Amino acid sequence: MYRLTVRDHVMIAHSLPDPFFGPAQALHGATLVVEVTWRRRELGPQSVVMDIGAATSMLSEVLEPLRYTNLDEHPAFAGRLSTTEAIAGHISDELRRHFDTTEFAGMEVLLREHPDAWAAHDVDFA
Repeated sequence: MYRLTVRDHVMIAHSLPDPFFGPAQALHGATLVVEVTWRRRELGPQSVVMDIGAATSMLSEVLEPLRYTNLDEHPAFAGRLSTTEAIAGHISDELRRHFDTTEFAGMEVLLREHPDAWAAHDVDFA
């Protein structure tokens, strides 16, 4: 299996209004490092998984509507908690609208809240 990963970051604000989340129930900010890995069983015609520049631009385009946004007010999170896992799933869904998934085996969107904690959404296309 071949892989390509690109990374970016996004600064957001949100609250997690459920007693389960303790102090994170209150509005707070986070800088999330976003890593996306595309997987292919075989390399494409140019002997790459995907063009790194295209992958980087695609990720930046998907993150742009989230940058410096209060996710409590973002339509994608209306009526649901904007946990790190849910944000990873949203980014994954948005990315899949930008490329032909039939050329790939899968993709992982990993969000790092800080160096010691992260969550991911992994999807197989086969």
